[in-house]
Amino acid sequence: MIGNRAGGPRGRSQALYLGVEERRVLPRPLRRMVRFCVSLATGRIHIPPHTGTVSAFGFFAAVGLYGMSLGGHGHEVAQATTAAVGFAIEDVRVSGNEQTSEIDILQLLGLDGTTSLVALDIDAARRKLSELPWVEYAEVRKVYPRTIDVMLKERQAFGIWQHGTELSLIEKNGSVIAPLRDNKFTSLPLFVGRDAETAASSFEEEMSGWPELKNRVKAYVRVAGRRWDLHLDNGVVLKLPESNVAKALAVLARLEKEQGVLERDIAAVDLRLEDRTTIQLTAGAVERRGQALEARAKALKKAGEQI
Repeated sequence: MIGNRAGGPRGRSQALYLGVEERRVLPRPLRRMVRFCVSLATGRIHIPPHTGTVSAFGFFAAVGLYGMSLGGHGHEVAQATTAAVGFAIEDVRVSGNEQTSEIDILQLLGLDGTTSLVALDIDAARRKLSELPWVEYAEVRKVYPRTIDVMLKERQAFGIWQHGTELSLIEKNGSVIAPLRDNKFTSLPLFVGRDAETAASSFEEEMSGWPELKNRVKAYVRVAGRRWDLHLDNGVVLKLPESNVAKALAVLARLEKEQGVLERDIAAVDLRLEDRTTIQLTAGAVERRGQALEARAKALKKAGEQI
């Protein structure tokens, strides 16, 4: 066999291959960086004047912003900066508010004359306003450079609910709006008792078929969460059944038309039973009736003795 000499073509190629393998080749990004540094050192790249100064200020600004971000002061700085350049909120236009005061709105939003319109968080402001008792929905809109529009949709009071000693305003669906603090709502119907607030709307609609009687009701009292007692303006109490309320009221209407029962000296009319109507007299009426019966008995006895 004939071997290859070290100085032959094959030997030289192997040596060249080994030499290439031993060289270290930098990755492409590093090669670009090295070429840039070489060009910068040899003066082939021109650097504009004051580049170092600008870079230093930029570095310090970045460090300052980073520090404010870590310390949680970024919002305050943005507020102060944008307010100082002419974006401080100076005008607040509020619409749709009948029960909500503008003072409450301004205090809730924290508007003190130095609040920046640019830095104002619209979503947060909307959420805060929606937490007010009377507010059902709130919309906040920026009007540059210094104005915000606040549009409210307020809840509507349907009645007054008495639970224990507390009086609250309620919506038609039974949701509590706020405690009763104003006499201007005293004309609303009064519902008393447990679960009265949730059943109020449906029963009030049922009473709409009896407008004359409805106008005389001073309080709707829920009894055991099953039925209603109506307290009239003259003190008479109407005890209604759990079902067939319309039929019971029709019986009452007939008695009122024929005998004027509601104008008599009575305390209550019990309509809970379908086959009978019970009338409860007042204490004074009971006493007068007893005296009348006693006088009648004496008169009959005297008449019998004379015969």
